[in-house]
Amino acid sequence: MAVHYLLLMIGSYVALVRGFVRLIHLLTSLAFLAAVCCSPDLQAQTASAQQPALRLDIPHSNNPLGAYRATLVPKPNLANSNRINSLIQDGVLKLSLNDAISLALENNLDLAIARYNIPIAQADILRTQAGGTFRGVNTGVVQNTPGGGVGGFGSGSSGAGAGGTSGGAGGAGSGASGLVQSTLGTGTNVSPYDPTITGALNNEHYTQPLSNTSTYGTQTLKSNTTNGNITYTQAFPTGTTFTGSFINSREANNSPFSILNPTLNSYYRVLFQQQLLAGFGLGPNLRFLRIAKNNQKISDEAFRLQVETTVTQIANMYWDLVAAYEDEQVKSRSLDFAKQSLDSGQKQLALQAIPAMDVLKDEAEVANREQDLTIAKTTLQFQELLIKNALTKNLDDSVLEAMPVRPTDLSAMQQSEESGPTEDLIARALRDRIELHESIIDLDSRQLSRIAARNALLPQVAATAFYGGTGLAGIQNPISNTASTAPLDFPGAVSHAFNNSAPDYYLGLSVNIPLRNRVAKSDQYRAELETRQSELRLQQLKKQIRIEVRNAQYALVQSKARVESAKKARDLAQKTFDIMTKEQELGAGSNYQTLTARRDLAAAESALVAAMTAYQKAKIEVDRAIGATLDANSISIESAKTGIAPEAKP
Repeated sequence: MAVHYLLLMIGSYVALVRGFVRLIHLLTSLAFLAAVCCSPDLQAQTASAQQPALRLDIPHSNNPLGAYRATLVPKPNLANSNRINSLIQDGVLKLSLNDAISLALENNLDLAIARYNIPIAQADILRTQAGGTFRGVNTGVVQNTPGGGVGGFGSGSSGAGAGGTSGGAGGAGSGASGLVQSTLGTGTNVSPYDPTITGALNNEHYTQPLSNTSTYGTQTLKSNTTNGNITYTQAFPTGTTFTGSFINSREANNSPFSILNPTLNSYYRVLFQQQLLAGFGLGPNLRFLRIAKNNQKISDEAFRLQVETTVTQIANMYWDLVAAYEDEQVKSRSLDFAKQSLDSGQKQLALQAIPAMDVLKDEAEVANREQDLTIAKTTLQFQELLIKNALTKNLDDSVLEAMPVRPTDLSAMQQSEESGPTEDLIARALRDRIELHESIIDLDSRQLSRIAARNALLPQVAATAFYGGTGLAGIQNPISNTASTAPLDFPGAVSHAFNNSAPDYYLGLSVNIPLRNRVAKSDQYRAELETRQSELRLQQLKKQIRIEVRNAQYALVQSKARVESAKKARDLAQKTFDIMTKEQELGAGSNYQTLTARRDLAAAESALVAAMTAYQKAKIEVDRAIGATLDANSISIESAKTGIAPEAKP
């Protein structure tokens, strides 16, 4: 009989609990959506932050088990893209500037590392949607690729740290640019918004020897108690907490004084608690979500900055490669002429037409040219290695590692259109520079924290109300002298609990007033200071950008003048060499004078190569200073995020 009633009670209990939980979940989900959607600020932020890049199993989706399954991330693909194979011809990697940029978008490891920050920021949004605190995102520019003036070789300073772990512009990292952000996200505690169901089912058999029989009518009380309880809890961004409890028990004992044996008890309670001062409203309770969405915006901007930085670096490396290649060609031609002069001098010496001292001078010149060529060749090999390292995911292939690289875009100063008045360029920079966007978004997050810190100064006042009911059922104890009118089964106990025959209700107000409130006061004051500090940093950044634009323009003008001067010097050296060659052919000049003129010509050609390289880098710096690097190179940020560069148009 006891087993029968136990099974009946459990079956009825499970069916009722399922319906109860479904109803509560539906009501609370609608309330949560209404509370979130009623916030205009949140609606605007949600619309601007939509960007599906990471698929997560959202709790309470069509598959309820998805909330408890791990979302795995595949291992990085370390194979080089196929594009690099298409550029290899006759054992030589032939590379244009556009090819180099496309390969960087597909293979550069700095970009590959930075791409992970985008889904990391999205994961933070999922966390804060459930009421959790934001973990923050790394927005430092990754500069671990050597060459191009950053990250080790070719620079006096290292990169921003492995994985971009140091703070970037806009104060995204603690202490970045002299900013402090210790109060970012400060305020009252935020309760979890994800609903929680807590259940317990237990059975206890209890035996107690008694010293008298007046209470239970027996010397040894034996009881068997089964409890089945379930509690549903959820918080809302309005500062509201909801708790629904359903408590049930079945007790059987050997006392003749029990009217019902077994006794079935059922109790339910619906409780609401609302914060009225500190912790009240959407502002304090949605600050983590709003800051996380701002962090996502900063992460997106930081990735754009990473792409700009990497493209700028690759472009600088490419022109360094061009300079090394052209300088090697200059040194090779100079050596060839020196060898021809030596061969001619040795033949003339054999005919005793010139003194032996002239041949010795020719041999010295050949040795010097060989030294210059060796330096130029090793410099070229090193630049080839640097750019191959920047454009590949791995260099495990020894053939690729040793493969020569030939640039197809050589130095040339074309007549380009004027970039426009300086003030127009500055206006564009103030509109497009990513660092400014980051700083403005970061300032908005600080404003959110500032408001939340003010709210946390208020006393904690909470209004609590609950309503419940108790139900009783059971079988008449045959040895009891008192008749029972209670229902016999567990559904009857539940019905009794919900028919308002035994209500339980409560209204209360709790107040917590800190008398000195120094911790909250300190946090609020510090949040104010950090916000003002961030405002000054924004102004400083604007001034810095103005100077960078002007400085880039000055450098471009100087590089143009340097190229013009180098061209004139090269032309003059060429004319001098031609004159000396003709004089030597007519017998009026010496072989050594011609060699000297050829050496001066080689030096002038090398100076022109250096000037042209400086000019190309100056143009790159102007684009970077005004925030036009991506547009100037026709780069889509979406293709950069996927790591698949579009095919070049014929």
